[in-house]
Amino acid sequence: MRLRECRKRIEPDVGEIVNGWTPAEKEMAEACRVPPEDIAGVVARLKLLQQILDEMPPSPKAHRVAAFNSLYLTITERVAAHLDGKDVVDRQWLEVLDVEFARLYFTALSSWGVPDRDTPDAWEVLFRRAQDSGVSGLEAAVLGVNAHINHDLAFAVMATWRRLGHPGDGPQHPDYLLVNRIFYEEIPPLRRRFANAWQLEIDRCVGELDDWSQRVLVRTTRAMAWEQAERLWELQDDKEDFARACMVIDRAAAIAGETLLRGTGIVRVLWLTMRAAAADVWRKVRGRRTVRQLAKA
Repeated sequence: MRLRECRKRIEPDVGEIVNGWTPAEKEMAEACRVPPEDIAGVVARLKLLQQILDEMPPSPKAHRVAAFNSLYLTITERVAAHLDGKDVVDRQWLEVLDVEFARLYFTALSSWGVPDRDTPDAWEVLFRRAQDSGVSGLEAAVLGVNAHINHDLAFAVMATWRRLGHPGDGPQHPDYLLVNRIFYEEIPPLRRRFANAWQLEIDRCVGELDDWSQRVLVRTTRAMAWEQAERLWELQDDKEDFARACMVIDRAAAIAGETLLRGTGIVRVLWLTMRAAAADVWRKVRGRRTVRQLAKA
């Protein structure tokens, strides 16, 4: 049973989920039709998708998948700029990994545009909320990052090994870790770019704690994806076990995405409650001060 059916049993009030990129089905299908061959092609494709998504409902530049696509474009442009840098051990390996990684995203977009075609559950968490104004741009971007790293990355690493050979923790592994550093540098400004007012307020209050925790999260999830790729590599000749492992990875990423949304909602309620309580205390304090000042006068 797919997670979609399980969700209906748990939450009967969830409406029928309809695949599609209305009103830009043809544009999205054409944009995803031919997979890119190099990182320049990936960047060009992401820019084209950004133009299409930015014009889709609910309003210009408010489509939730557009938020993730914008973040992904920024990170990919940074990776492209690093390819010829002195820190890169194997340029071809890193570029092929980036291309295979992007192809999985484009495949997910394409599958969502075809009725009755299965899309990974991890991506469905974001796609079915593409026009949901109740999901902030930051939350949408996080859902996309969750699906792309916690589901797609292990398969992209495997696809790269199939094309170029399986190095394990060989000389290419530092190139894989190089992307962590790009995330460390880009995620804080990107997070603030997509945050709404209350999220920015929390960001100011916690200072650098958010940046530190997200660096830990990036390092941990990307390390886990590499380990998952190694386990999947060992299972690839056993079709039954391989399929079961793929399902577990997909469902785990989907559940993580749903949990992120629910957790954000709880944090927001707690934060607003704390603010209201603090404001009430402050009003009482000011009221007492005013009474004392009048008494002294």
